[in-house]
Amino acid sequence: MAESMVRLQRACKAFPLPEGGTVTALDAIDLEVARNEFLTLLGPSGCGKTTLLHAISGFVELDDGRIFVDGEDVSDRPPHRRPVNTVFQNYALFPHMTVGQNVGYALDIARTPRTERSGRVGAALEMVGLAGLENRLPRQLSGGQQQRVALARAIIARPKLLLLDEPLSALDRKLRQSMQIELKTLQAELGISFIFVTHDQEEALTMSNRVAVLDGGSIQQIDTPRAVYNNPANAFVASFVGASNLFQGMLQSGRVMTAQGDVISTDAAAAGSARVTALLRPEQFTIANGGGNGAAAKLDIGIRQIVFTGAGYEVHGRTMNGHDVVAAIAAAQQAQVASAEISRKATLLYDPAAVHIIAGGGDRS
Repeated sequence: MAESMVRLQRACKAFPLPEGGTVTALDAIDLEVARNEFLTLLGPSGCGKTTLLHAISGFVELDDGRIFVDGEDVSDRPPHRRPVNTVFQNYALFPHMTVGQNVGYALDIARTPRTERSGRVGAALEMVGLAGLENRLPRQLSGGQQQRVALARAIIARPKLLLLDEPLSALDRKLRQSMQIELKTLQAELGISFIFVTHDQEEALTMSNRVAVLDGGSIQQIDTPRAVYNNPANAFVASFVGASNLFQGMLQSGRVMTAQGDVISTDAAAAGSARVTALLRPEQFTIANGGGNGAAAKLDIGIRQIVFTGAGYEVHGRTMNGHDVVAAIAAAQQAQVASAEISRKATLLYDPAAVHIIAGGGDRS
C-alpha cells in the first residue's frame, strides 16, 4: 500500500457488561488507510465499527495496541491534539449560532485573523454548495443542508483525516443518494483521507475506494467494493454485503451437492471432495424461455412471491428440496415472469463460471 495516513497495530477494546464480564468491541485489529483514500467501515450493529472510529479520533481509549496518524503515534493524545476531525450522525451544530459562526468556530478558537477567517468560511461554504447562507440558523436549513454545514465545519480546519460516523442516516433516500456522490466528489477534491462508518451496504459500495467488513470486533474482509461483492472471503461477508443465495455442500467434479439434494454447477475444481459454500447473487439468474440454453446450468423452483421493483422483478421461490432462492429478473423478461406467476414455477438459468466458491462450508474464517 502507498504511504499510510492511518495505521492501527493490534487495536484491542472491551467494554464491561452490567451483568458482569465484558464484550469485545475490537479484537487485535490491524488496519492501514492510505493517503487520499476513502475507506468505509461496514458491518451490523455491535460489530465494532463505531468503536474503531472513536478510537482513531481519541474518544475511546484502547486497552491495548497503537494508533498512528501521518506517521505519528497518537495513541496517548486526547482528541483535540490529533490531526483528525469527526462528522457525527446528528451533525452537532450549535443551534444559537449562524451557519457562518458554526463553520468558523474552530478558527475562532485558534484566534485566526478576521480577514482570513472570512475568506476561509466563504470558501468552505462554497465547496459544499452553501454559499450565501452564512446568516441562516440551523433550524432554517433542511437536513441535507445541515449535513453540509457539519462537513464545512470539519474541513475548514484542514485536517489530515476526516472521520464520518453515519452522517447520512437521517436523510431521506433521494437526498441520501445525492449526498453519497457529493461526499465522494468532495473527498477527491480535498485530497483528505476519509474513514466512513455505515451499516448500509449500498452506501459502502457506492462511495469507497476500499471497504472493511467487520463482525464480532474483527475485520472479516478488506478490499475494493467490487472484490468484496463478487469475491467475498467467507459466508458472513457473502450474506451481509448484498442479497445472496448460499448453498452449503460438497464440491465434487464441478458440482456442489447439498445435503438436501440440490446441485449447483460450477467451473471451480477440487481435488477429491471439499466442503464449501456456493454463492449465487440474485442478478446472476435469468428465467428459461423454452429455447436453447447453451452452456447455462439450471435450477427449478416453485414460486412463492413475485415483487415488482421498477427496474425489474424479484422472484422469491423454493427448490424442490426446500432451499429458498431469490432471483432478480430484468424487466426485459416480463413475459417469462408473467408465465411463472401463472404456473407458480420457473426454471432459473445461471452461468457456472459466475458461481463463487467459499471454502469451509459456511464458517466465517
